Amino acid sequence: MLSLIGREKELFTNDIIKYESELKSIVSSASFLVLGGAGSIGQAVTKEIFKRNPKKLHVVDISENNMVELVRDIRSSFGYINGDFQTFALDIGSIEYDAFIKADGKYDYVLNLSALKHVRSEKDPFTLMRMIDVNVFNTEKTMLQAAEKGSKKYFCVSTDKAANPVNMMGASKRIMEMFLMRRSADITISTARFANVAFSDGSLLHSFNQRIQKRQPIVAPKDIKRYFVTPQESGELCLMSCIFGENRDIFFPKLSESLHLITFADIAVKYLEDLGYEPYLCASEDEARELVTTLPQQGKWPCLFVGSDTTGEKDFEEFFTDNETLDMERFGNLGVIKNDAIYDAGLIALFENEISEMKSVKAWKKEQIVKLFFKILPDFGHKETGKYLDSKM
Repeated sequence: MLSLIGREKELFTNDIIKYESELKSIVSSASFLVLGGAGSIGQAVTKEIFKRNPKKLHVVDISENNMVELVRDIRSSFGYINGDFQTFALDIGSIEYDAFIKADGKYDYVLNLSALKHVRSEKDPFTLMRMIDVNVFNTEKTMLQAAEKGSKKYFCVSTDKAANPVNMMGASKRIMEMFLMRRSADITISTARFANVAFSDGSLLHSFNQRIQKRQPIVAPKDIKRYFVTPQESGELCLMSCIFGENRDIFFPKLSESLHLITFADIAVKYLEDLGYEPYLCASEDEARELVTTLPQQGKWPCLFVGSDTTGEKDFEEFFTDNETLDMERFGNLGVIKNDAIYDAGLIALFENEISEMKSVKAWKKEQIVKLFFKILPDFGHKETGKYLDSKM
């Protein structure tokens, strides 16, 4: 996978080796709850914890099928542990989940990896509201529960798109970080911002696999560059932040020769060449759909590489802003944003109240939510183009 994203070395090997004995000692004597544990990042984090033999590891996710695959993957790769390992197919926002926490809820570390992560989820007001529920209010709820049950640490994954956000997904995570700062007085919290996870479920790179299996054209933007980490690297980053992060720390991967920008189109070319196919550039969707019936037999695969004009696409990626304080010395390849407990309680209350009012009447428009986001984040760089990814192949 590393060669497909344009590099040769894993990012965090030296840091993991340096801290491995301490990691094993802490994990093996602790209990963990992983929320959203059957998603790509959640699975990676769960495996990082499992292989270090925790006393208790409970995994919650709404996807029953992905949970089954997680267990099969863990059993096939690592086998068994002496500790209590269980999975629960639950919706974090449900009464059933609340009953689950009430029945036990005793965990040293709670890690929340659940999220609506797609920019395309902001296209309609209803999915957008669910994004707010999952990314913000489920975080608030589970953070409060962890504090009430006496957990020593709450970790929640953020995103690089929360730094100077231009889309609603990134802005929802930035608002989530505000909620985290507020609750940091009640429980120690840490988080992580990082790049795209290569070939994660639902990602464009994952769709390359799907397109090949279904004998369909490969489509990718040619003008968007992104940083990529592997699933294992995402798991390592989250675990390092969870275990070693001080209160309000945000971990991120340092930029280096091992981590550089690469376009989706360049990855598509490497991916096809790795499979033995020569990319064939098409001029339209119709041409690409037509040629896919004949070109593969000739060792070629139809590709459509286009410019991006959809809402929410950021021209560049960044892990921190100019006004954030950094610790670049503690770890070799991990940077840390240091935060004081600074937040605007009035803005948080405004956000809670206006969202609650929208829900109470069961009617809201996207424009209302966008306007609210601009109130909470005055520097929000959102631009509506009227075009979304679902309108493309």
